[in-house]
Amino acid sequence: MNYQNTLAFAQEQDQNDPLYHFRERFYYPQVNRHDAIYLCGNSLGLQPKSAQMYIDNEMYKWANLAVEGHFKGEEPWVNYHELLAPGAARVVGAKESEVVIMNQLTVNLHLMLVSFYRPQGRRYKIITEGGAFPSDQYALETQTKFHGYNPDDAVIELFPREGEHTLRTEDILQSIQTHADELALVMMGGINYYTGQVFDMETITKAGHAAGALVGFDLAHAAGNVPLRLHDWDVDFAVWCTYKYLNSGPGGTSGVYVHERFGNDPSIPRFAGWWGHNAQERFQMKKGFKPMEGAAGWQLSNGQILPMAVHRASLELFDEAGMENLRAKSEKLTGYLEFLIDDVGVGMEVLEMITPRDPQARGSQVSLLVKEHSRMLFDRLMEAGIIVDYREPNVIRVAPAPLYNSFEEVYRFSEILHKCLHGQ
Repeated sequence: MNYQNTLAFAQEQDQNDPLYHFRERFYYPQVNRHDAIYLCGNSLGLQPKSAQMYIDNEMYKWANLAVEGHFKGEEPWVNYHELLAPGAARVVGAKESEVVIMNQLTVNLHLMLVSFYRPQGRRYKIITEGGAFPSDQYALETQTKFHGYNPDDAVIELFPREGEHTLRTEDILQSIQTHADELALVMMGGINYYTGQVFDMETITKAGHAAGALVGFDLAHAAGNVPLRLHDWDVDFAVWCTYKYLNSGPGGTSGVYVHERFGNDPSIPRFAGWWGHNAQERFQMKKGFKPMEGAAGWQLSNGQILPMAVHRASLELFDEAGMENLRAKSEKLTGYLEFLIDDVGVGMEVLEMITPRDPQARGSQVSLLVKEHSRMLFDRLMEAGIIVDYREPNVIRVAPAPLYNSFEEVYRFSEILHKCLHGQ
């Protein structure tokens, strides 16, 4: 696009945006008695207005049916998780049987590692990106310790080349090839939380499999942000949260994907729970675990109905908008943000964009490395009604979510950023 640094241009883009009306379906926090410009959906998505209705429905059933709500009514709780599978499968590009909504993100990651990190002999090492989100780091550290390995030896962290901020795909592939004989697992984020870099998941998966390893991804920053094709890419497993781009509430429920070749194999090692047992026999309360087919066989406990109700509201919005449409807007919106930041920063050395410039290598996020007074800049933005987030030691992350952010908001952000940088 031929972007312009004018309010008129931004407003024209909003007038021509087929997704603009979705803004009306969300609540916005207030700063100085005005709607904030909320560019923090990569940390916590806004609340869909429909979420309250879905929660109220389940509260009504709880009040009027109590325990019978598990089995009575149009949508009994015993099967509630099944209502979410179609929408979740469309978000991550999977078959319905390959996904299940349950637990929370790091719990699910540990459950997946129980099944898919199975070190044997020389094959005990894990490749991951250096500086991954701490939950991933801690999970890999403790899982390798659990198996008796030193994580400093067993976990291979990949870092960008000197002077660069993001990983090159060729360097990831080279590391996989170099360690092929001792590699048990490739486990990375789909998008790096710090830089916003989208990894080439399809290519990495092919390389991992060629090396004889299994491949999984933490999609916390990818699900609902970029189009995913987990089944077609032949990914072995994945996990994600729902409270970021998927707008399903603080501490919301999580999702799991397991490729069907594993989901239909009851011999796969796992930590079992009652809700993962064969549904036809579950209430017979007998010994002897028989997993349900598909990802549902990894469930532990009955569904978290209230968080799932919020997630259901959000998934319906995603179905209505369509991931391809959201991605098309995201590329334009993030591109406009990039253009405006470049324009604001002309002649200044204080800002450096560490997110890839290639639209295919990023999602709805721009990470700004602020070389001087970074915390002061962040505080001034927040005081001016711009909600972004700060990551130590000096990065401000700006995330224009296409489902509810507008071109005018991105323009207003750049105006305020300019004033803050110039002490106005």
